[in-house]
Amino acid sequence: MPIEDMEEEGLAKLPDLNIAQWIFTLKSNPSDTATKTKLMDVVKELQAAPLYELVCKDLKWSVDSKLMTSMKSSNKETLTKMDEAIVDADDNLGESELREALLKKSEYLATIGDKDGAVEAVRKTADKTVGLGNRMDLVFLNIRIGLFFTDHAIIKANIAKAHQMLEEGGDWDRRNRLKVYEGLYAMSVRDFTLSAKLFLDAISTFTSYELMDYVQFVQYTVWISILALDRSDLHKDVIKGSEILEVLYQCPDVKKYLFSLYNCQYSEFFQQLGKVEQIFKTDRYMAPHYAFYVREMKIKAYAQLLESYRSLTLGYMADAFGVTEEYMDTELCRFIASGRLHAKIDKVGGIVVTNRPDSKNGQYQTCIKQGDILLNRVQKLSRVINI
Repeated sequence: MPIEDMEEEGLAKLPDLNIAQWIFTLKSNPSDTATKTKLMDVVKELQAAPLYELVCKDLKWSVDSKLMTSMKSSNKETLTKMDEAIVDADDNLGESELREALLKKSEYLATIGDKDGAVEAVRKTADKTVGLGNRMDLVFLNIRIGLFFTDHAIIKANIAKAHQMLEEGGDWDRRNRLKVYEGLYAMSVRDFTLSAKLFLDAISTFTSYELMDYVQFVQYTVWISILALDRSDLHKDVIKGSEILEVLYQCPDVKKYLFSLYNCQYSEFFQQLGKVEQIFKTDRYMAPHYAFYVREMKIKAYAQLLESYRSLTLGYMADAFGVTEEYMDTELCRFIASGRLHAKIDKVGGIVVTNRPDSKNGQYQTCIKQGDILLNRVQKLSRVINI
């Protein structure tokens, strides 16, 4: 099982995705002085002029022209030396030395936040790279650049390229690493089913510490799996997953969230869901999806309770979830009206009556609906032909 002292097995943190998270945090909370200090200390340490320019633009900071000039000068000097080393390796040394020189430049440009320069440098490095493993590492570098700048085109193109390379061969470590990369991207674009599958496949072989630490990875896996998996799969893959349970001892809130839903402790589940919502609002991958996630988890919890009964009172449901009857009535009305919950409310008696859909009846209704659509299209077409 992966443990924290195995972190050196990950690839280099280039670019450092923590910086992208700090920028996101400051967008939503500009008064966070600790994060601002941390971010500026790293920018100054790296002498990263392109990154500083991006930060000032995104966060609407005024540019310190003296600092910017100093950093640009430092970047230019470093890149000049690297270009000289590349020319020297090309003229006087072998292919491997040339590749190393090109790789150093690629990593440096990624580190200082020059997206376009880094992608082009990686392309040139790939042209001089023979081994499949090394070429895949360059693809992973490109995916990290895409994740840092939230560039979907770069990420998708390089994930597709990585899959092609795996068909040529690809070792076990890189095959598992790709699952984490692809799972993280799937999570960030709301494909939670694919993300949960890939994360669970990689849980016992995780070495992608350049993306996140193992505890964070397990937390993402649990949060996504609770929504994406049905009850039996959740029990088999998560509740009984020894690697996950071992980490959850360090994350009591995540453990409570998981087991409160599974054990039907709905009041505690709602409290923990509120905490998860606040975490997601501050997470750069999950912030665009927090409202969707919370809504779907509420539907899942309501449906789980309703499945156990033919009917139950609104008061009982409200007590079970630790909310008022008015809130429960509003929530159920919203989800029943949109067809997400199969029940009806007797307002006079204050009773919720479940009406589980019959699959055959559902197929019949779908067939009738699609048949009507087809007939309408045929009629429109016949009118056009007659004209």
